[in-house]
Amino acid sequence: MSRIGKKPINLPSGVTVDVATKGVVTVKGPKGTLSQDVNPDIEVKVEGNEIVVSRPTDSKRHKSMHGLYRALINNMVIGVSEGFKKELELVGVGYKAANQGQVLELSLGYSHNIFFALPADVAVKAETAKGKNPIITLESIDKELIGQVAAKIRSLRKIEPYKGKGVRFVGEQVRRKAGKTAGKK
Repeated sequence: MSRIGKKPINLPSGVTVDVATKGVVTVKGPKGTLSQDVNPDIEVKVEGNEIVVSRPTDSKRHKSMHGLYRALINNMVIGVSEGFKKELELVGVGYKAANQGQVLELSLGYSHNIFFALPADVAVKAETAKGKNPIITLESIDKELIGQVAAKIRSLRKIEPYKGKGVRFVGEQVRRKAGKTAGKK
């Protein structure tokens, strides 16, 4: 039994949902519009101020899709009403970040700077305060897209476990390893 799939999704004011016959759910809100293809087996209904997702049978496939599509639609509703935000921190000597429009310029200790072009749906802001690590702030209405972009930026310089240098999410805990100890003769 899918506990997540059974929960109805509350619609905030200003958010409208359109369920097409071809299995496409479109959510419009103050921040933008998102759409998602839904498997024809899963039924999506708008009942007053709530969205209800239901499945035809209790087969394992239908149960898994039930929870999945409910979560995806919920993320779309949150995205068009509030939006999503991710913050990345650059930890390391000389690591820098700057942006010109949708291009993020990163200096991560390699011989050349990295120029990272961001999708149009993702807003970026890079800020560097004196004495603190540079922080990259990503904002978008699409949770999946912002997660992919943040993961790609993070993969440009993975965190190393000895000194903790690299790109990490703000507040992320890094497991540190002990370094070498000098042996006595």
